[in-house]
Amino acid sequence: MTATTIALVTGANKGIGFEVAAQLAARGMTVLLAARDAQRGEAAAARLCSASADVHPLVLDVTDPVAIQTAAAHVADRFGHLDVLVNNAGISGHQAGDAPSTTRPELVREVFETNVVGVLMVTNAFLPLLRRAPAARIVNVSSGVGSLTHHTTPDHYMSGLPASAVYPPSKTALNALTIQYAKELGEDGILVNAAAPGACATDFTKDLGLRITRTAADGAAIIVRLATLGPDGPTGGFFDDEGTMPW
Repeated sequence: MTATTIALVTGANKGIGFEVAAQLAARGMTVLLAARDAQRGEAAAARLCSASADVHPLVLDVTDPVAIQTAAAHVADRFGHLDVLVNNAGISGHQAGDAPSTTRPELVREVFETNVVGVLMVTNAFLPLLRRAPAARIVNVSSGVGSLTHHTTPDHYMSGLPASAVYPPSKTALNALTIQYAKELGEDGILVNAAAPGACATDFTKDLGLRITRTAADGAAIIVRLATLGPDGPTGGFFDDEGTMPW
């Protein structure tokens, strides 16, 4: 990758997204740090900017079609192409009583709108720019809780987690969407993969009551690895730090 490589990371003003932006910038990429809130995005980008880091804030709400198209037009006008798209923005929707039998349908719609439909809308809006790149990469930030195998294997700890109709199904759906994009875009040379960063000590996990020592920078590593795959790299896969994850 060179300094002319353009990478866009959604939901990047904090947490794992911020660390992905930092690590891609450290590799010499021009990074578009996307956030819903303009001020937070600008503050985050300012933290990363230096003589050797080229980071630009970008206002982008992944649930707003107009905002998405505006952002895509801006990137097209200023940079002309996009090499890396990291679909990191996501919400948990966690509430007490999100078991399937008691979950409000509107909560499921809200989470899927960000975690699945938002990925679809952003990816499609930026595809023309990704197709202009010589070797584009798309990384969808998933989660180990999206693994059906984990939830159905009796000796895996996830099989004992409370049932939920919200966040885990949204990540399972994202994994399925990743496969379909990989099938479609393979002939374009675009590699599309899902990453499981693991539970990290971020705002996303702070209310779970868990003792988590893994950092956001730790979680960003697998995402960055998939974003910088060589031409012989995998596509349509689901990976964590240790390798291939079960679906």
